[in-house]
Amino acid sequence: MSWRGRDVVSMRDFSRGDLEVLFERAREMERYARSGLDVLRGRVMAVAFFEPSTRTRLSFETAMKRLGGEVVGFSSAEGTSVEKGETFSDTIRMLDAYADVIVVRHRLEGAARLAAEIAQSPVVNAGDGSFNHPTQAMLDLYTIWREKGRIDGLKIGIMGDLKYARTVNSLLEGLSLFDVEIALISPEFLRPRQETLDYVQSRGLRLRAYTRLEEALGELDVLYVVRIQKERFLDPLEFERVKGSYKLTAESLRGAKDDLIVLHPLPRVDELDASVDRTRHAAYFRQAAYGVPLRMALLSLVLS
Repeated sequence: MSWRGRDVVSMRDFSRGDLEVLFERAREMERYARSGLDVLRGRVMAVAFFEPSTRTRLSFETAMKRLGGEVVGFSSAEGTSVEKGETFSDTIRMLDAYADVIVVRHRLEGAARLAAEIAQSPVVNAGDGSFNHPTQAMLDLYTIWREKGRIDGLKIGIMGDLKYARTVNSLLEGLSLFDVEIALISPEFLRPRQETLDYVQSRGLRLRAYTRLEEALGELDVLYVVRIQKERFLDPLEFERVKGSYKLTAESLRGAKDDLIVLHPLPRVDELDASVDRTRHAAYFRQAAYGVPLRMALLSLVLS
């Protein structure tokens, strides 16, 4: 299926072939991530960020500007008509009148899907609720593909808050398109949502659960770390139970394969120690940098 004019709401909407087209375009776009490529002149991207963001918002804005396009929108509901009581639907309708593509981030699950139903322009989900963050998953998969030269045949560990981290849900859905083994490393009550597990296992993704990193570390090719999502816990006591319990340090990586790469969607808090930055395994800052060419590729495909 062509990328042109498509909404990007969930990883479930994309095939392996779609991702391979995206990866090849992103590899091309790495050449222009600094110098720019004037292919979207006259096009406008609206950003509607109802929730805080740094890397996702700035990489989208940088990508659009590197492609010669313009950016309008907001990074907080404060100072917008939302404060006056304007509905989400009406905000999307207005942005649809102003822009060629709308990038939405919202704390409520399903917000991006609703926006896609309302708008005639393509809608890109930059994270909604605790379930979907497709462009982050695309970036994570691209980073693995770029750093390791492949995705098939790898053993990938995912450690931390696997229940509330929306990056994990989308990443697992994306990984289900490849021949990989997944080690889920977390407390039992922070395992991925059953809906996600049922979906990815129905697609043949091989999963094994662990409670301690050392049980799986020596076999891993990739370790993906996520922070404990304090803002998504309904019970503060539940958060206190696991606060700081899954922390990666340089010392804890002893016994890892020499070519293990450590990824993290960022921002980090205390789950990824700065000592890891100095190891050969740290790939998370390169991962963040890939966000610009990846989103340049995405926008150029959707708006081509």
